[in-house]
This record gives sequence, C-alpha cells and structure tokens, in this order.
Amino acid sequence: MNDGDQVASSRLPSLRELGLDLLRISRLQRCVALALPFFCVAIYLLSAFANWWPLAVLALVALSFVTYGSTSHDLVHRSMGLSRGANEFFLCVIELLAFRSGHAYRAGHLHHHARYPAHDDIEGAAARMGFIGALASGFTLQFRIWWWAMRRGGREHVWVIGEAVGCLVLLGGFAVLTMVTPVFLVYAVLMIAGSWVIPLATSFVPHDVNGADELSQTRAFRGRVASAVSFGHLYHLEHHLYPAVPHQNWCKLAQRLDPHLQHAGVEPVRIWF
Repeated sequence: MNDGDQVASSRLPSLRELGLDLLRISRLQRCVALALPFFCVAIYLLSAFANWWPLAVLALVALSFVTYGSTSHDLVHRSMGLSRGANEFFLCVIELLAFRSGHAYRAGHLHHHARYPAHDDIEGAAARMGFIGALASGFTLQFRIWWWAMRRGGREHVWVIGEAVGCLVLLGGFAVLTMVTPVFLVYAVLMIAGSWVIPLATSFVPHDVNGADELSQTRAFRGRVASAVSFGHLYHLEHHLYPAVPHQNWCKLAQRLDPHLQHAGVEPVRIWF
C-alpha cells in the first residue's frame, strides 16, 4: 500500500464503526451458499439428460458465477464462518466442479488484495490490458495462476498439486464417459470456457490502474441495471476496502459506506439508472 492508499484509508470508517454484524451470516445463508454449486450441477445433469439444453447451459452459467464469484470467493477469504477443515474441503471440492484449483485461486486472489495494482499481481494483470487483451488472457489464466502458486510454494502447495491431479482425473473420466454420452464432455467444455471471461469480469471491468489511490483504482458501481447485470455482486470497491465481509452483506456494507465514499469524492459508475 502506498502513501496515497494510506491517506485514502484514513478517510473511511473502520469495520467496527460500520458494524461487526456485517461479518455474520445466518446458518441458512451459509447452507444455501454451499449447496448452490451442487444444485447447479444437478440441474445441468437432469436437463442435459432430458435434452433441455437451454436450461442445462443456464445451469452451468450459474455454476460459473456462484463458484468463482460468491461461494468460492467467500471460502477464499474464510468469511463463511466454517471451521478451517470444512472451509478447505469445500474450497477444494467446489472449485473442482469448475476444473479449477481452489487453493491456487486463494493464493492468487489474496496476493491481488495485497499487491494490486503492482505489476506482480497475476490476478489483476488484465486491468492493464484492453478489452481484447483481457478477454484473450482468460484462455491461459487458470494454468498461469496454478503455475504461479506452484512456484510460490507455501503451506497450500500440497493442495495445489492435489487439485491439479483432481482436475486431470475428472477430465480423463469425462473423456471415457463420452463413449456413453456427450453430456459430461459438454459439461467440461462449457465450464472451462466459462472461466475464460474471469479476467474481463473480475479485473478489467472493475479496476482502474491509473487511479491515484485505492478509492479510485477500483470502481464503485451503483444502479438497478448494474445490480441486475451482476446479480447483486457489483460491490468490488467495497470488497477491496473490507474483504472480510461475506458477499451476502455487500449491499448492506455499500449502503452504510455510501456517505463516506461521497464525502471522499468517489464518483460511482452508473449504467443508465
């Protein structure tokens, strides 16, 4: 964090001042968040075997969103209130549903929070690219994050290796099942392709590396259209400022933070209204 970031942070209230209730979610919210990825997989399988392909594809779009964007994201930050063992288990299994390493994701994402907008921020690198560059970077992002996490080592090294093996085993199994039905091959292709938009959606769109401090380097979004497009997950600046808050409370966090952001001169991005 540079001096400008420290000045920016000093203009904002602490999380305690905003309310520590923002750190808590109900047992029902926790269960729903953990069940959603598996529910999406079940809907895909039922729909695909019934040849309801539009619904099957929508189920995988939802799966891509609730893994990387909300459930897995909260597991990365350990903000769901789970025991350490349960948190590690679900992070591994849920990201494997999308053929990704959950612990490589954690390593890269926490590094992003610590280092953005530095040039060694592998997750935030797409913010420096144009639209086409950010989109193209998605083709190799998951492998690059995995390789970066492998070279970095650390306590999660075994997890990262195991999850890579798990991805290969799943892909191999799905390839064998192709002799029986194309359903699993389509699943694999769509889920891997779905990961290609991650740099565009999570790095290029919400960030501005030319900003003077942390309040301008990440965009604040407001408005009904933006909220609808992002399914209520448009609070990227708020998340950077208070990463311990789970996604279910981002809207509440934004409402409490709005007067302080306005006083600090933050101009939110609005899409129509």
